[in-house]
Amino acid sequence: MFKNYIKTAYRSLYKNKGFTAINILGLALGLATCLLIVFYVVDELSYDRYNTKASRIFRVNEDLKLGENNVQYAVAMPPLAKTLKAEYPYVEDATRIKAAGTTHVKKGSINIVENKVGFVDANIFNVFTLPMIDGDPKTALLEPNTVVITESTAKKYFNTVNAVGKAIVFNDKENFKVTGVVKDLPKQSHFNFDFFVSLESFPDSRSNEWLRSDFSTYVLLKDAKDSKKLTASFPAFLQKFSGAQMQSELGMSIAQFEKSGSHFKLYLTALTDIHLTSNLTGELSANSSSQYIYIFSAIAVFILLIACVNFMNLSTARSSNRAREVGVRKVMGSSRKDLIFQFLAESIMITLVATVIAITAAAMLLPAFNQLSGKEIVLTVDTLKWMMPSLLAIVLIIGSLAGSYPAFFLSAFQPIDVLKGKLATGFKGGGLRSFLVVFQFFVSILLIIGTLVIYNQLNFIQTKNLGYNRNQVLVVKNLGELNQQAKVFKQELTELPGIKEATMTGFLPTNGWRNTRIYFKDTNFDQKKSLFPQSWEVDADYIPTMDMKIVKGRNFSNEMITDSTAVIINEAAAKFLGFADPINKSIYQSKGGERKGSTPNIRECRIIGVVKDFHFNSLREKIEPIVLTYGQNNGALAIRVSTSNITGLMAQIKDKWNSLSPGVQIDYSFMDQDFDASYRSEQRIGTIFVIFTSLAIIIACLGLFGLAAYAAEQRTKEIGIRKVLGADVSVIVAMLSKDFIKLVCIAIITASPLAWYVMNKWLQDFAYRVTIHWWVIAAAGVGALLIAFVTISFQSVKAALANPVDSLKNE
Repeated sequence: MFKNYIKTAYRSLYKNKGFTAINILGLALGLATCLLIVFYVVDELSYDRYNTKASRIFRVNEDLKLGENNVQYAVAMPPLAKTLKAEYPYVEDATRIKAAGTTHVKKGSINIVENKVGFVDANIFNVFTLPMIDGDPKTALLEPNTVVITESTAKKYFNTVNAVGKAIVFNDKENFKVTGVVKDLPKQSHFNFDFFVSLESFPDSRSNEWLRSDFSTYVLLKDAKDSKKLTASFPAFLQKFSGAQMQSELGMSIAQFEKSGSHFKLYLTALTDIHLTSNLTGELSANSSSQYIYIFSAIAVFILLIACVNFMNLSTARSSNRAREVGVRKVMGSSRKDLIFQFLAESIMITLVATVIAITAAAMLLPAFNQLSGKEIVLTVDTLKWMMPSLLAIVLIIGSLAGSYPAFFLSAFQPIDVLKGKLATGFKGGGLRSFLVVFQFFVSILLIIGTLVIYNQLNFIQTKNLGYNRNQVLVVKNLGELNQQAKVFKQELTELPGIKEATMTGFLPTNGWRNTRIYFKDTNFDQKKSLFPQSWEVDADYIPTMDMKIVKGRNFSNEMITDSTAVIINEAAAKFLGFADPINKSIYQSKGGERKGSTPNIRECRIIGVVKDFHFNSLREKIEPIVLTYGQNNGALAIRVSTSNITGLMAQIKDKWNSLSPGVQIDYSFMDQDFDASYRSEQRIGTIFVIFTSLAIIIACLGLFGLAAYAAEQRTKEIGIRKVLGADVSVIVAMLSKDFIKLVCIAIITASPLAWYVMNKWLQDFAYRVTIHWWVIAAAGVGALLIAFVTISFQSVKAALANPVDSLKNE
């Protein structure tokens, strides 16, 4: 019997090849797209879960509010980890990590730039799952000048994983002994180091400062539930260990500090939440956002729904044409149960074929999707373990739902009514189909408006005046390798034709290297009059090279010795300080250490200029106060070029570099590329939105195409009569199109307010953003109407041009 169902289903589907192809193609597209999005979401949700103790690991963060300034840090104080372990019995262990930044590692006669170097405590292997394949994790990092490397790094530098006992040279001068080799970290990790250097090599790691924060600190609890208990204990903990230093440096207790409206707090973030929920100052890597998980999940659900709606729509539409078949079958002795199984078999067969095509397509498109999304997703046995049962369930659910109308509705008709033609047919009689068409275009319009808004915002970011000129600025990132020769390198470059200006500093608007300091408006150290800005050390060439504008006062000068204690502030800082004219006013900085009686140990800084506000954070954030101090910082060299022969100029710059630092590779980029990289996630989201929106529209149009063909087929004789009576093609096209266009208009009216609300909420994440103008909604609506009309017109024109004799001669 089952074989007969399959055979009959195949014959029926083959007979209606057009509808079958549309059904399979639409459903396969929807399922393939949904699968790709599911792969992305699963990858995002899997971050840090490779750790076997992940559920019990928490990172300790800081929340500092000083007056009106509030900053949250992903780093904490040097002695915090060992103190937490000593103080609380439910803290099983605690460990620290500190990123080393750009480091050069010697291989033979050359130095290779490495950015995945981290200082770590020796007990890191007790907390995180870092399987060691050579060496002893208990002793590997106990001594200074020791390092554990990953498997791929061992092969890269020593051509073997058995690298224990070998030496690695950092920055052309520091020798470290390899004491262990661990497996490569999964990509789904919020830190991804290739070199784990013993923190015993880092003198500041033994500091007992409780008012300084520079170590990512993690606690491993004996029970995850103890996290609430630990969080509740933090106020008393800080009072006990940092209170004395605060009294010494600020002249007040923590209670007085908090009474003034400021606060200094510690709080926990679960390890598995870091990647999607944390975006604090001092993160070990750029994290993602749970917002994108929600957006992509919604898109996946919507696209799958559109595909399923398509399938159901076409199945119900075609079923009306099979009413007489049902009548004949019932007269010939078929039971209702047989008819139900027959219709369900056809539906499930289509779904199964579409699913197989979808899996194949998703696997083939995965490399391109990885490149687009910046992922490295691979299909593994574990992936198949959850994917195959899920897809099987989808096949059964979608197939059963799509086949339920013909299976249960048509099979219930009395044969005599069906054969007499009493079953209502035609598009107008399909209330369910009309609702489903509205739903499809409702979702499509949501996606169209979302895509337009995202691209408008991205264009706004690309074209906004940032307060500096990022174009034609070359940044040499590893200037520190030149040591004392850095100034010579800068001087020699400024003499080259094609170079206008050059500035030597590691603090650039696009590089993410940040530093904050506390300044006070007066010597009373009143927090309400405190400023907690970015504090950047720059030279006299910084503002001209960045093409920034001085709006008051002057720039630093190499000729004025007094500029060593001078500062330049931005407009945001001037507004915050409330000076009518800030020029020649002073702000004060605590130098730390013991107070001399009631006199704080302070440094006076005289304001000599105000620079026009410039963006140095994401446009998601408002421009914050910044203080530029005068000094020498060889973190990087920014060079403004003025030549079209960039290749020739770069060759000269490399020659100068090699003459001063042979064997060390120059590491450089262009500032506009660095700026674009900081918005890469938004650009990827925009591109993905366009692709998925296009797919949703294609799937919706496939369904509309099929329904238009069905409507034209149902009214073939009506069209023939109208043509005989003199109706021209335009009248017939309008007649066949108006019902569908009405449904699309309903979708536009209902979808537009929701799309405006959702995208307006998304834009709230940007401090600087576009406005959603009426024409965006109008453009999406007109676009949807045109797409729908073109889709419908193809079938309508075909029907209108048909010879009426062919449609009437059968009567």
